[in-house]
Order: sequence, then structure tokens, then C-alpha cells
Amino acid sequence: MHSQNSTTGTTGATATTDPAPLPVARRAADVPAVFAARFNTGQPRAVAEMYEPEAVFVSPDGTVADSPEAIARANADFLALGLPITVRPRHVHVAGDTALLVVDWEIAGTASDGRPTHLTGTATDVARRGSDGTWRYVIDRPAG
Repeated sequence: MHSQNSTTGTTGATATTDPAPLPVARRAADVPAVFAARFNTGQPRAVAEMYEPEAVFVSPDGTVADSPEAIARANADFLALGLPITVRPRHVHVAGDTALLVVDWEIAGTASDGRPTHLTGTATDVARRGSDGTWRYVIDRPAG
């Protein structure tokens, strides 16, 4: 896939660049950092690829998103802030192809609408290793 760069400064000429490949989680312990790297791109697709198709996302208010479209909408509110997320894993417990992750996270700064923003939480997540060897969320609960 190529994107066009229209800021070349010449008439009619454009350069193409390939986007950098997005990281993938090859170990359960990699899931939080890979999620943060993908989230910090601001690309909804990059975040969506962190979830299995049948995954669920439990919003801080307890609402359960149980489809890829609903999970994308749930993450859209966080992405719309235009701020990076930082993560600090507390625990990663692995049993075969399933892992329980307890992760402290923070989103802080001036949001895209100009509001000072400071969100923190401790997520309790379940991830699973797929047949391709990549770990993805099965259950994502940012509010623990």
C-alpha cells in the first residue's frame, strides 16, 4: 500500500512512501506495549487489530461492546482525545495460550478540543495467542 505525499513542492510530482509496519505481540507480556504503540498512531484500524473477532470491551461505565464495530466505537472516544497512552504492566499470568494482564495506564495532556485531560486506570484484560502466534485481546476492561 502506498500513500501519496502531496507536499513535494513541485508541480505534478508526488513521492510515495510505505507506512512503517505496525508491531505485533509475539509474547503475552508484549500486549500492553504493542497496544500503546498502535493506539499512539491514532489509527483506529491499528487498534482494532489488537482484538480477536469475538472479543469484548467493557467500558468504564460497564457497557459491554461485543462486536468489532462496537469495540471500535468504544475506543474511538479515547482516540478522539488525540493524546498518547502510557502503560505499565503490573502482572502478566500465562496459562498455555491464554493470559491475564493487569496494566496501569494513563492518558494525559491537552486534548484535541483544548481541554486539559488526565485519565488513569488499571485494566484487567484477557489475551489469547492465535494460530498465527500473535496475542490479541479477548476481554479488554480498562477500568479493571
